[in-house]
Amino acid sequence: MPRSLSEPPTPEPHGAGPRAEQDRTRRADRRLGVRLLAAVGAGAVAAVPFALLVVLVEGTWPPLRRLDAGAARRLHEVALEHPGWTATLRVLSDWVWDPATLRTAVALLTVWLLYRRAWRLAAWAATTAIGGALTGVLAKVVVERARPSLQDPVARAPGYSFPSGHAMTAATSCAVLLLVLLPLVPRRWRGLCWGVAGISVLGVGFTRIALGVHWFSDVIGGWLLGGAVVVLTGWAFEAWRKDAGRRRTDASEGLEPELVDEHPEPEAYGTRRGPRDQ
Repeated sequence: MPRSLSEPPTPEPHGAGPRAEQDRTRRADRRLGVRLLAAVGAGAVAAVPFALLVVLVEGTWPPLRRLDAGAARRLHEVALEHPGWTATLRVLSDWVWDPATLRTAVALLTVWLLYRRAWRLAAWAATTAIGGALTGVLAKVVVERARPSLQDPVARAPGYSFPSGHAMTAATSCAVLLLVLLPLVPRRWRGLCWGVAGISVLGVGFTRIALGVHWFSDVIGGWLLGGAVVVLTGWAFEAWRKDAGRRRTDASEGLEPELVDEHPEPEAYGTRRGPRDQ
């Protein structure tokens, strides 16, 4: 029966209602910022396989040195014998999979997420990309490994060699693009998306070794460090979802399945409400 205008409103149960939901989201947001920064820092110092590889590289471990030299020599011979193939690799490495291209794609994606009001997912994408780039530069400065020196080089690159910035950028950028956009892709096509991302990451590494600008271990190091950053920042985002009262997800769904909704994230700082604030 409708309540008369003279009757006072019935108080909502403790902890229920939009105000409580917004307070919970604000607390989750504060933790998300701290966790994202901590995740980037942890990715730089706690990637155990990467740290082991650094030790082997710095110690010039003979088996690793032979593997690097053998791969560089054989692929360089092929590059010299097949100039058309080499030119294709340069286009892929310098344009299609260039770090500037991949970072631009992530930047455009971040702007689109802000337009969609997916604030936390945009923060995750930007932090993962920027944090990965800065971590890679720091690692290069610490290790100071020289690039391969080959007779008749088919390509040149500036700076230090370990880890490969191309390989690391490919790992972080492809992961960001994939994990953000998967909810918008029909399930039957998601396997193809994973395949394209995997081929891109592997292809970037192959081109850098084949062109003679990186050692094999440089590429492995870039993949390991980039993967560590993605895993740790992804953990931070999943922890935010838990704090905000959202269900757990897995990689096959993407980081935020709610991206397909009109209002993908809960509103905590304004009067407009998202689906979870109703």
